[in-house]
Amino acid sequence: MENMDSTVIATSLPAIAEDIGTTAIALKLALTAYLVSLAIFIPMSGWMADRFGARNIFRIAIGVFVVGSLACAVSGSLGEIVAARFLQGMGGAMMTPVGRLVLVRTTPKRELVTAMAWLSIPALIGPMMGPPVGGFITTYFSWHWIFLINLPIGILGIVAASLVLPKVPGGGAAPIDLVGFALSGIAASGLVFGLSVVSLPALPPIVGVLTLAAGCLSIVLYIRHARRAPYPLLNPRLFANPVFRASIIGSSIFRIGAGAVPFLLPLMLQVGFGLSPFHSGLLTFVSAFGALAMKVAAKPVLRAFGFRSVLIFAALAGAAFIGVNGFFTAATSHAVIILILFVAGFLRSIFFTSSNTLVFAEIDDGEASQATAIAAVSQQTSIALGVAIAGGVLETVTWLSGRSLDAADFSVTFFIVAAMSACSVLPFLGLSPTAGSAVSGHGGKRVRLGFPVRGTAR
Repeated sequence: MENMDSTVIATSLPAIAEDIGTTAIALKLALTAYLVSLAIFIPMSGWMADRFGARNIFRIAIGVFVVGSLACAVSGSLGEIVAARFLQGMGGAMMTPVGRLVLVRTTPKRELVTAMAWLSIPALIGPMMGPPVGGFITTYFSWHWIFLINLPIGILGIVAASLVLPKVPGGGAAPIDLVGFALSGIAASGLVFGLSVVSLPALPPIVGVLTLAAGCLSIVLYIRHARRAPYPLLNPRLFANPVFRASIIGSSIFRIGAGAVPFLLPLMLQVGFGLSPFHSGLLTFVSAFGALAMKVAAKPVLRAFGFRSVLIFAALAGAAFIGVNGFFTAATSHAVIILILFVAGFLRSIFFTSSNTLVFAEIDDGEASQATAIAAVSQQTSIALGVAIAGGVLETVTWLSGRSLDAADFSVTFFIVAAMSACSVLPFLGLSPTAGSAVSGHGGKRVRLGFPVRGTAR
């Protein structure tokens, strides 16, 4: 529900805009508001879970998301729907990171890879599902149901969380780092908002440039603050751990290319090849089946080859399959497209399952909440960066060609973002072959149930 909602209104913007009396370009602020809200409140998710209990915060987050969804459905103006999307983002900012934290703290190490495989699937298929689902609902029902459908799902989620999730006690959090919250919020929201404005221009480009500059400055100020603060909201000292550092940096670089695909591929199929939004959505959705197939393969593959080898292969092969999209033409058989997208979905899924699991493989239990928040912030920022870069490259290629947008422009853009994704292999080259072996079981090491002592992979 949360992963799909970031893109579900994309194909419904014209219908919503006409109904509430605004323009589709202006309404893109509703997309941006959701992403900015995620960026601001994700850093708080770890502290909130430690302070009030992860299960409690998870249920509250779903409730906030449901209320925000209802507010979106009854909105009658641009200001109302932007505010409602911001409220939705507050709930979404807590849902996914806190859900991952509950999973990490309650899952035995021997099952963590499988659990992370399940958790990676919604993140991969959600953005792909959003446009076709939104288009279908808007075409055959009403745009209001894009948001109203979240109500029964959210209520069932709260009930299920109450019945199934273990009660993880709170009260063990350090004092809240308000200065860190302010700086991290400005930094993350400045980057996401700036990149969103640049890639989806609903405001003058100078606004995006200035907010990007403010975000970058806040990052510098936050790092200076965190080095001196006794209890920083997001502790940069975690990056001293080489395994954690490689997994965050490597996955962020790869996600730039992976985040560009849900933006570029439907656009190429519709604008370049003339397919309908629903038809293109059916084609792109096949990558979800590749992600599901990976769920079965992830654990035995990691046990056989280890995190380092799997991530190096998946990074290079996944980047290559992003580039293959650039060879598609209007005459390409749909069967060939489906096969390639299936394999691409499999490779992206096994990469993110491995990298997301490796984030927690070499850290202590007490650092899990901060690791979760850092991973979530890097994920949102890198996805926004991927869309911004893809949009910028596409516009530049079109401008240089001197003609209107066509399929050839998409090919060049796919090749460029694929080359960027391939660079994600660099952080993993320095990993030990036994990195994360307590989780993967690679090398015959005994799998332990608790969190390993930091640095054991070396």
